[in-house]
Amino acid sequence: MTTTYAALLRGINVGGKKKVPMAELKKLLSGLGHGGVQTYLNSGNAVFTSDSDDQDALAAGLEQAIEAHFGFTVSCLVRDGSYLGAIAGACPFPAADLEAKQLHVTYFSEPVTEDRFAAIDQQAFLPEEFRLGDRALYLYAPDGLGRSKLAEALNKPSVNKGITGTSRNWNTVLKLVQLTGGA
Repeated sequence: MTTTYAALLRGINVGGKKKVPMAELKKLLSGLGHGGVQTYLNSGNAVFTSDSDDQDALAAGLEQAIEAHFGFTVSCLVRDGSYLGAIAGACPFPAADLEAKQLHVTYFSEPVTEDRFAAIDQQAFLPEEFRLGDRALYLYAPDGLGRSKLAEALNKPSVNKGITGTSRNWNTVLKLVQLTGGA
């Protein structure tokens, strides 16, 4: 059975580092035998189809191909459309009432618990807030991610030790749902 997936690449094309042109990413994914390959924005989002149901193996294959082609490592997550749709549908914040720059989702490589974030005093960051979901964290940052002190605290290596996480704004979350048929 063919499934549509989104590949979420972490930390590419930011500040001139780890440049991965989207045309080359498309070629890499096609070269791995995936179909229907398309990219979205220049920030590491690709959609493709595959007969594999092993998302971790798909991510590992893409990571290896990127390292072989570009000479640097890039962490990748691969998620199917139904998962992406479920994450968008479970948003604990009133997404329809917010600007897209105010709402973000960080996708994680594995489940996360409140314990991981226990050292963060959420009250100290209000009105910014975060909530956990299924291998995801929803962040409400009313002044945007670039000015978010809570995002800075959530992104510390001590908090994210041992897991891969990559964030997308709400517009990108919804577009990936659409592109993967996860609605």
